Amino acid sequence: MPTPSTMGVLAHPQRPNTAPIAKMIAESLRKAGIECWLFTEWTEDEVIGKVEHTDMVVAIGGDGAMLRAARVCASHQIPVLGVNKGYLGFLAEISDPDTWEAQLQKVLRNEYWIEHRMMLYTDIIRTDGTVREIGHALNDVVLGRSVEARTVRLATYIDRHWATTYNADALIIATATGSTAYALAAGGPILPPELRNILLVPVAPHLSMERPIVLAEGSTVSVIVTADTRTQVEVTIDGTRICDIQPGDRLQVRASEHISRFVRLRERNYFYRSLLNRLEPRQSIRTAPEQTQLE
Repeated sequence: MPTPSTMGVLAHPQRPNTAPIAKMIAESLRKAGIECWLFTEWTEDEVIGKVEHTDMVVAIGGDGAMLRAARVCASHQIPVLGVNKGYLGFLAEISDPDTWEAQLQKVLRNEYWIEHRMMLYTDIIRTDGTVREIGHALNDVVLGRSVEARTVRLATYIDRHWATTYNADALIIATATGSTAYALAAGGPILPPELRNILLVPVAPHLSMERPIVLAEGSTVSVIVTADTRTQVEVTIDGTRICDIQPGDRLQVRASEHISRFVRLRERNYFYRSLLNRLEPRQSIRTAPEQTQLE
């Protein structure tokens, strides 16, 4: 992989404790002869102009910071290196922020590889025929009740053919990346990150389809809020509320033309061990078999 000549550093805009390490990383890169820009407070619109002329971006924070950075960088095919300062940090490559300097040197020595992850694209066709573009998601798109403790009814179509009508608190439409996020908490399966499948997971379904569905690559999901739904339904993307959706409106989700790129320093089979270390925090390493790698 080529050594980056221009890099950006993004602190988490809502976590001030990420700003000091962001400044140290930026200073270290400049001393190494790398042209570098830095944002400690930012919005996606503010950063997009800088990203266009950048080789790599370092994002500091938890998975939220990685999701923000990935959405900004995907349209320009810019890879993101994550430094975890959050709770779980599934997406961040540098899990211990105290080791950032040694890990960054690996990048400058070209000792890294790029992981590609599918994204979703979403729009809404209103009952009057107008189209609202919602945008791109790395984890998931969720339709669910906003306030009232009532289920919502969601007629769901796969490739324009009716599949089922969910009566549930919400419906999660996720990527393989999102399969380890909200979808996992709702009982969905874990998908390898390189897959380009779309995952449907209902949340607390009542007298309706309760099993997750894994769709083939290239599928399009359409969801219509039925007329007998008596509570407000909202759309969220990667955990951020986007808008309300009315009965009769059709939300469409398909694979995005954009792909998120992440800088990886670990071996290419890192995913399962990293995941299980988080899912089994009380599992002592001493319980592992003597032979942890098969011939």
